[in-house]
Amino acid sequence: MVGNNGPVRLRPGAPVAVLGAGNMGNGIAQACAQAGHPVCVRDVDDPAIERGKSLLRRTLQGGVDRGKLTPERRDEIWGRIRFTTDLREAVREAVLIIEAVFEEESVKRAVLTEVGAMASPTAIVATNTSSLSVGALSEAFPDPGRFAGLHFFFPAAVNKLVEVVGGPRTDPRVLDELERFSYRLKKIPIRTRDSAGFCVNRFFVPYLNEATRLAEAGVASLATIEEVGRELFGATLGPFELMNVTGIPIAYHAERSLERAFGPAYAPSERLRRQFESGQPWAWKETAVEPERKRAVEERFLGLTIGIATRLVEEGVATAEATDRGATVGLRRRWGPFALLSRRGLADGLRLVEAYAATVSGPFPISEELRRRAAAGESRWPMRYVRVERSGPVAWVLLDRPEALNALNSELLHQIDAAFASLESESELRAVVLAGSSPVFAAGADIAEMAAKSHAEGIAFGFLGQQVAERIAKFPRPVIALVEGYALGGGLELALAADLIVAAEGAQLGLPEVTVGIHPGMGGASRLARLIGRANAKRLVFTGTPVSAEEAHRLGFVARVVPAERARDEASALAATIAARAPLGVAWAKRVIDEGVEAPLSTALYLEGVSAGQSFATNDRTEGMRAFLERRPPKFTGT
Repeated sequence: MVGNNGPVRLRPGAPVAVLGAGNMGNGIAQACAQAGHPVCVRDVDDPAIERGKSLLRRTLQGGVDRGKLTPERRDEIWGRIRFTTDLREAVREAVLIIEAVFEEESVKRAVLTEVGAMASPTAIVATNTSSLSVGALSEAFPDPGRFAGLHFFFPAAVNKLVEVVGGPRTDPRVLDELERFSYRLKKIPIRTRDSAGFCVNRFFVPYLNEATRLAEAGVASLATIEEVGRELFGATLGPFELMNVTGIPIAYHAERSLERAFGPAYAPSERLRRQFESGQPWAWKETAVEPERKRAVEERFLGLTIGIATRLVEEGVATAEATDRGATVGLRRRWGPFALLSRRGLADGLRLVEAYAATVSGPFPISEELRRRAAAGESRWPMRYVRVERSGPVAWVLLDRPEALNALNSELLHQIDAAFASLESESELRAVVLAGSSPVFAAGADIAEMAAKSHAEGIAFGFLGQQVAERIAKFPRPVIALVEGYALGGGLELALAADLIVAAEGAQLGLPEVTVGIHPGMGGASRLARLIGRANAKRLVFTGTPVSAEEAHRLGFVARVVPAERARDEASALAATIAARAPLGVAWAKRVIDEGVEAPLSTALYLEGVSAGQSFATNDRTEGMRAFLERRPPKFTGT
């Protein structure tokens, strides 16, 4: 089992083994190598290795031909990847082993059994499966605590979505490590329970099957169904062209797998079975679009998608946020199921689900939560974009919209405000860290939302941002903003409201609003000028050019720059140090500094003297000085 010190940390540049040199294995290897990991790819024989090498060469050269990679970058990535047929050699030094062999349980179990006898006793082992049970596969590995699912989406080198799947015995720390690892690959991970189809395929594969059911029932032509699929979900391809590109056999076998797990409501249609057996692509272009039939197709697609998505949440397979993230990132749709549900309204969404359930054979359970919310008159499904996590006396307020680089829209700002408001009354709280859930703080305001705002709405948005920033600035305990990746525009304006900014090496900070025709409105220009002077503030605001974390530290608005791989640990340690100090002393010192810096020196000195004098009347002063004389750690109570 996982030792007392937990699983190995997946540090930047740690060696990775990928088992399988096919399409998925090659894509995973490329993604890891692009992030700086040395990768050993293993397959069973020399012909398989040569095919894998040839595939990787073509993929990398294709990146050069499309202008995505320079020849130097291509060679750098290639240089980090080696191939072997020797399993022991592949896994010997690996801290992460990703199994990406053929999607057949017996094959995977055989490989995992071998790996268990050869791998390091602290290495994390992950299976890249889209449909098999992670728990069942973990039975073939000697330490299920170090085993999890890591489902990359095709093409793995490009698609940003990764499903992180815990088996029934997976150590939660393993899932945390895999999530951090995925972010370093510049992926967007979503957590999902070990359930058939996990999150995305649970609603995506039935959508493909439903397209064939609609055609089979004569509801609409293939071209009509194809067009509705593109328009309804904001997708590049509709269902039939998607199956032509990714493979009709994949859709058929995946739907069969869901049928085994959930019953006849998920059974493949006869039309899909016949097309699979024919080996021919869908000839949807040979049919005509029938505009009058599009609404019926749209309602069936919505009923299916909303019905499954709301059940996913009710069953605890994934959150609503993860489900929408899976659709927009993994499937590259413009709208996820819950965004579509909120656009239609919950009452209408429930009607669509009930109508769809009546079209299928076998049970199609309807979410009781959807029924309750619709009955209560709610119009939108609530989405959480801010998480609050506690670590003793320290709270972490995490911006959780990674698919948009935590771009600030009105809803996110309201949720940040609510999070800090809820923490104000917690007497045991000693410090707050404001950060992104991913290694990005916030890349500015949401331009898609901003572009649609009127003059008055733009003013209101600026004042909303100011309200949130002021809530952070006036928070009664110290607030540390941890900036990783980007703090741009409104993101930097929020960070500037914190007491301290800790920035990771490589982070970019700036106020680029003038590049899109506006200027800072949430207080960033005013706060920055007070921190670094008018000349430097004007240079940053007028040019809109971001600066590095190191330059921001030199200018004086970043308190500390820390190594990127240790940024969270360093911010946590700083918060813990502050939390260990006398809470009244820290809180009063914060007020003295904030109010005194804007006051004449004589007023500031008077405020400081009075405040310091008041601290002598506290129990913490008595305890602190007694502990000092007795040479022991103090036990402050905040009284």
